[in-house]
Amino acid sequence: MLSRATRATAAVLTVAGLGLAGCGWGGGGGGGVPTLNWYINPDNGGQKALAAKCTKAADGKYRIDVQLLPTDADGQRQQLVNRLAANDSSIDIMSLDPTFVPEFANAEFLRPFTKDEAAPLTKGVLDAPNHTVTWNDRVVAAPFWANTQLLWYRKSVARKAGLDLSQPVTWDQVIAAARKTHTTVEVQADLYEGYMVWINGLVTSGGGEVLKDPQAGEHARPELDSHAGRVAAEIIRKVATSGVADPGIDTAEEEQARAGFQAANGGFMVNWPYVYAAARTAVQQGQLAKAVFDDIAWARWPRVDTGTQSAPPLGGIDLGISAFSNHPDAAVDAVNCITTTESQTQYMLAEGNPAARDAVYDDPKVLKAFPMADLIRESIDTAGSRPRSAFYPDVSAATVREFHPPSSVKPDSTPRKADTLIRGVLDNRKLV
Repeated sequence: MLSRATRATAAVLTVAGLGLAGCGWGGGGGGGVPTLNWYINPDNGGQKALAAKCTKAADGKYRIDVQLLPTDADGQRQQLVNRLAANDSSIDIMSLDPTFVPEFANAEFLRPFTKDEAAPLTKGVLDAPNHTVTWNDRVVAAPFWANTQLLWYRKSVARKAGLDLSQPVTWDQVIAAARKTHTTVEVQADLYEGYMVWINGLVTSGGGEVLKDPQAGEHARPELDSHAGRVAAEIIRKVATSGVADPGIDTAEEEQARAGFQAANGGFMVNWPYVYAAARTAVQQGQLAKAVFDDIAWARWPRVDTGTQSAPPLGGIDLGISAFSNHPDAAVDAVNCITTTESQTQYMLAEGNPAARDAVYDDPKVLKAFPMADLIRESIDTAGSRPRSAFYPDVSAATVREFHPPSSVKPDSTPRKADTLIRGVLDNRKLV
């Protein structure tokens, strides 16, 4: 069964899709060397470099061309859904946010891998990213790179606040340290998927779930109105109203948070590991003082209480093969090449995005470039995923809508309102 958003798009494109091939969307015809179109999330050229490497390794069997998707995850999903709902055969390989996988697999947009094909794609992969590529007991995507968030902090600020980050810290301790030093706690809280990452991370860190039994589809049970959900709401409200939030918290995404953290009053930030490589590059380009870079340190994502280990957010990219590809066998071969340990090492070093394969973190070059590599690996392996539901876009949109803006969040009512809206959306009684 398709999610509400997928179903609506498919209905719109049922007739329109008949003419798409005539508009240049048909793929793989004309004979000669097959061209595989790999639709990628924007990066700094790392995926394009892997496409060139694997084209060369194919030795004339096929070539890989990259096609750029929109910058934000929501836009990426929408473009892919639009085209896949129209059975567009020009898409061969897709870089997918892990939250897309259940929806796309449920809609039969993905070509499942056989057991023999799946074995090399999942062997040696960390547990959490391996869980993101299955649906109904079949491997429907391949782990390419994983992701998690760390707590980034300015050493000078922590020292001034007397906060020992060699030990686990709680959100309350981070907020108190920022208040004491008149610095900010940078988060992502725009009305978008990044805010859902924060909300879900807080809920899972408290031992809860946004959605109970997510594979039950429309019959899954929202569980934000729980102890874990109310604690998450309390932390969000504290960050937003305790004088430590960035003035632009309501529209803050990853890059806005990074800029705030690197500013003169930056103190703490939760964000993905790319920020470290980005800061290093900014120093090299003369855009950031080296003293600021040298002041940056890292720790595990904060706990919601002293007795419970945090469950850092899980992200990354999985590679899916379109069910409508004219070259599925070549696409399987290409995905194998793109996701090898060597390829993932190359990509992590080039882009600053963590690998899904365990062995990458033992590479001397990776350890030199990412002195926090062991913490990244540990955080990925113990990360908490967002609900793995075919209806995830609806669940996410409903949750974020009720929790926005952060300063309006009330622990005694916001989680309950979010559950009510999620239930209404799943029952097809409400729209988001």
